[in-house]
Amino acid sequence: MNAKTPRRKAEHPSLSFGYRMPAEWEPHEATWLGWPHNASDWPGKLATIHWVYAEIVRKLAEGELVRILVNSKPHEERAKRFLSRAGVNLTQIQFFPVPTNRGWTRDFGPIFVTKKKPRPQAVIARFRFNAWARYPDWKKDDQVPERLAKRLNHPILPITFNGSDVVLEGGSIDVNGAGTLLTTEECLLDPKIQVRNPGLNRKDYETVFSQSLGVTNTVWLNKGIAGDDTHGHVDDLCRFVTPHTVVLCQERNAHDENHRPLAENRERLESASLEDGLKIEMIPLPMPGPLVFDGRRLPASYANFYIGNAAVLVPTFNDPNDRVALGILGELFHDRPVVGIHAVDLVWGFGTIHCLTQQQPAIRVS
Repeated sequence: MNAKTPRRKAEHPSLSFGYRMPAEWEPHEATWLGWPHNASDWPGKLATIHWVYAEIVRKLAEGELVRILVNSKPHEERAKRFLSRAGVNLTQIQFFPVPTNRGWTRDFGPIFVTKKKPRPQAVIARFRFNAWARYPDWKKDDQVPERLAKRLNHPILPITFNGSDVVLEGGSIDVNGAGTLLTTEECLLDPKIQVRNPGLNRKDYETVFSQSLGVTNTVWLNKGIAGDDTHGHVDDLCRFVTPHTVVLCQERNAHDENHRPLAENRERLESASLEDGLKIEMIPLPMPGPLVFDGRRLPASYANFYIGNAAVLVPTFNDPNDRVALGILGELFHDRPVVGIHAVDLVWGFGTIHCLTQQQPAIRVS
């Protein structure tokens, strides 16, 4: 090489192989959940939660495999009893004996990306998990992606920046599958509260998203909703429903603590654009009235829906806006039914349906 010729910068393997995180509405091979077992997630309500899970699994199993993490054989048998009594088609269920600390599979479970070369394949993007930089019980959850990669014989892509592993929860991001990602500054950039990756700035995260998820355009919202113990997960406030359209939670009550943060997020989206330069179409989604349990505001939100192959599952809260939210989402999803899942007990764990689930994309071999 001529001494005056600049050295070509090494290309990250995710760029050279074309890794992409598909949108949630794209076809799934399976949905992953962790069968509940940690009573501290739902103090006094764990028995009820098993039935809510069973209903979620029943609806998902109508259109795809449901892969369930269990701690032991007795744990699996207990899950089977609930599922059988709820009328679940057990031929659509696969159990994986992989121990977990808690049940929030969206955040610690495998984040699947796809690649086309040298052949179409799903790859696990190996982000780390540290219980939202908040709780002490996380080491079993953090090992789940690697254990599943071995069980599934899937390649794993370690995600690092400047030599350090990157912590990222699935609920902190939402993608349209075409190059745009939504996230919040509160979750990823707060320098003092629940800091996942000390020292990483906006540009650093955008580099990570580009290299690991195929994202060329990151839209930064500001804050999440009240009661969210993750400190700002985007899946409680704004979600893609098509490559060009999002639903954004809106609080009409000016005295509610969610009113101003959600209005500011709307202002940010109005000035943002997609990866192709087009404006983002915004559809307002109402908030349920404040839900309080044991003196604490809970993060009840209709945006925490999950898009399965056979249905869109939406949390409901015995609230007048349940019907409104289901109607809005029903108008947006024409290819699958929109189904409400009672989530008043579920949200006592500070999360609902999207927080519990993680999609595994189907791979098309052309």
